[in-house]
Amino acid sequence: MPPSDGPARSTAHFPFQMLKEIYEQPDAIDETIEQHLDRTTGGVRLDRSPFTPAEWGDLRSVNIVASGSSRHAGLCGKLMIEELAAIPVDVEHASEYGCRKPLNGGSSLVIAITQSGETADTTAAQRLAKENGRRTLSISNVVDSTIVREADANFFTCAGKEVAIPATKSFTTQLTAMYMLAVFLAQHKGMLTPQRVADRLFSLSQIPSILAGLMERFDPQAESIAENFYKDEVFIYLGRGVHYPIALEGALKLKESSYVHAEGYPTGELRHGPTALLDETLPVVAIMTRDPKDPESMLRYEKSRLLLAEIREHSKRQILVASEGDEGIEQLGTPRFALPALEELLLPILEVVPLQLLAYHIAVRKGFNPDHPRNLVKSVTVD
Repeated sequence: MPPSDGPARSTAHFPFQMLKEIYEQPDAIDETIEQHLDRTTGGVRLDRSPFTPAEWGDLRSVNIVASGSSRHAGLCGKLMIEELAAIPVDVEHASEYGCRKPLNGGSSLVIAITQSGETADTTAAQRLAKENGRRTLSISNVVDSTIVREADANFFTCAGKEVAIPATKSFTTQLTAMYMLAVFLAQHKGMLTPQRVADRLFSLSQIPSILAGLMERFDPQAESIAENFYKDEVFIYLGRGVHYPIALEGALKLKESSYVHAEGYPTGELRHGPTALLDETLPVVAIMTRDPKDPESMLRYEKSRLLLAEIREHSKRQILVASEGDEGIEQLGTPRFALPALEELLLPILEVVPLQLLAYHIAVRKGFNPDHPRNLVKSVTVD
């Protein structure tokens, strides 16, 4: 069943499909979670898997192949899998992977991520992996698609039909899938106890209701911020660790919908060249969230705070995605979106939503139709 229209909104109140699909994300995430919770074992189940628990437990490496937004979800998935399951993960552009011979097979897995299941580059990459003896798993939103039929194992996202070209609900359900798959692999590798599996899945299950409660706050905030930034033609997006792929995704959404030049960087890399771009006019969108229970998260946050202070020596034109109750950030008086406390690996699912809304409202303010950006198609079926 497709997701509903979201909290406090009717279909008539959505002037564009992109906004409607942003609001559908709580339901889409919830359906993706519910479909893959194994009520018998208390863990995660795949939609199809020919592999035994021992074969899953024997995995020694993972490659993720994808393009565009799906690749950004894969970059988050890399950190989720490595942290929870302790399996090394490489993430590659599907268009590059499909043009060379994979180095190893056997106890390795290739995860192919594509919303449509028909992306030509991703399909070619999966076929090459299978030809070289690698196990394959598809993450797709379309059950009867090429990538699904040809993969060994499947994990379906439950985003429903996505009409707008910029990926929104398909992306957050891919993040959800990556988190659940990381828990699944960690369970089979013996890296998480049954109780820790249950705890992480419970935390994930709270995301839809949390996001539903944030939508009506984020939307007018993004619209207000867009009024002050829609004339800018260059943006930099910054994020550390698992938040860096969200910076990439935020920049991509702005490029696609508003035709604005935007680049995402790991926060610490700004000093290694891009800082030359900083002046009093350049907008910087920085993801500054933190997990107070995670020492590594707090270390990354403190490093980002130091860099933010350096940025503000050149310009006060920042938009921040930060944590609620961060008094230091609040005192800056900078436009910001505030997120509730969550564990580090779950924050990306929420962080990307205000960035989607920001891109949407900038596009509308510029007079563009965000559903159908020029030169783009929903699914790239040629390589």
